[in-house]
Amino acid sequence: MKGVILATFVTLTSATAAERFVEGIEHSPVRVLIYEDLQCPDCADFRRMLDERLLPKYATRVTFEHRDFPLAKHAWARKAAIAARFFDEADPRVGVAFRRYCFEHQPEMNAANFPAKLAAFAKEHTVDPDKASAALDDPRLGDLVEKDFQDGVARGIAHTPTALVNGQPFVEHFTYEEVAKAIDAELAAARQ
Repeated sequence: MKGVILATFVTLTSATAAERFVEGIEHSPVRVLIYEDLQCPDCADFRRMLDERLLPKYATRVTFEHRDFPLAKHAWARKAAIAARFFDEADPRVGVAFRRYCFEHQPEMNAANFPAKLAAFAKEHTVDPDKASAALDDPRLGDLVEKDFQDGVARGIAHTPTALVNGQPFVEHFTYEEVAKAIDAELAAARQ
């Protein structure tokens, strides 16, 4: 994921960025709802698929809406989701950069060094590291993450990533071709 730059066609929406992290276009008849865990290796693979293939092809026609679904088995995933919400509010581009950073650095991150990694990322992106660290205890941001998680539970989500293409589920291990086929079918149906 190094060197991946947000192309100009990707719109990051910040209509209360902490509540909705959207890539692509805001209003599309085709919506890919993504439940992800920032500590999940399969989610890191899906992020690469998004950056390298899905967004370049569909960002001008499809809404990609992200939801946090930090799994209990992952020691720093919830804190990372809360930090991502904080960065989203500061600047949606920094929010997506933080998500990519978490995915890219999963092998060397752990619960013990997460605070130092968070502070280093904040400093590198000209965000006050103390404010970023304090955000981890912000109940409002924590509630937003919990709201996403509970929404996922209500939908029957149990694994990450789960991508719902207008409701059609793709769970944990799936290919670009499978998701692209579903998106293409929904785009075709929307034109009719």
